[in-house]
Amino acid sequence: MGVYQYRDLKKPSGGLRSLPHKRKRRYAMGDYFVPTVLGDSRDVRVKRVMGGNYKLSLRTVTEAIVNDPKTGKSVKAKILAVVSTPANREYARRNIITKGTIIRTSAGLARVTSRPGQDGIVNAVLVEGQQAS
Repeated sequence: MGVYQYRDLKKPSGGLRSLPHKRKRRYAMGDYFVPTVLGDSRDVRVKRVMGGNYKLSLRTVTEAIVNDPKTGKSVKAKILAVVSTPANREYARRNIITKGTIIRTSAGLARVTSRPGQDGIVNAVLVEGQQAS
C-alpha cells in the first residue's frame, strides 16, 4: 500500500484541455510518513527502495551525533527533549524529530541535519551560543 506520486491527476495549467492517459506504476508509488519519535530505545526498520537499494527508517531514537563547528569535534550525546520543529508546530509537542528540528542534548542545543526517517541516524550541529560538554 502506498501513496501515488505522479502529477497526472491534478488539473493542468496553461489552458490545456487534457493530458494523455498515464497508468499507475509501481515505481510511482510513495510511502506514508512514519515519524521518528524520541523514545526509550533505538528502533530501525529496513525498507527496500528503487533499484534494489535499502533505506534505514529510524522509528525511535535516544542519541544523536552532535558536531561542534568551532572545534570540529563530534560526540554522541543523549537527546533530552525536542524544542522546536520548523516542519510542524505540533511535532515538537509530540517529540517527533525531522530535519531542521532543534533538540536539547547533553551537549547543548543542536539542529538536526540528517533525515532520520530515511537515513537511520540523527546527526546534529550545535547551535551558536551553546557549549559542548
